[in-house]
Amino acid sequence: MKGLQFPVLVERGIDGWYIVSCPVLDGCFTQGKTLDEGLRNVKEVIQLCLEEEALESPEDFNDLFRWKEVGLHTVTL
Repeated sequence: MKGLQFPVLVERGIDGWYIVSCPVLDGCFTQGKTLDEGLRNVKEVIQLCLEEEALESPEDFNDLFRWKEVGLHTVTL
């Protein structure tokens, strides 16, 4: 299933490691010492999540995704 795009969220922990998750797939997260390593790792984890769900076609994603859009907002207190 090449060419599919997934949103990912990247956070940098206090230990310097990058935590990368795909918010539209339950339990889909990983980490890496560098941003590049974290992004490489999350591609592999996304692939494993999709294989576990045994998705056959893009239409199958409609039932899997928890939401369709991810946004980042800032609030002022």
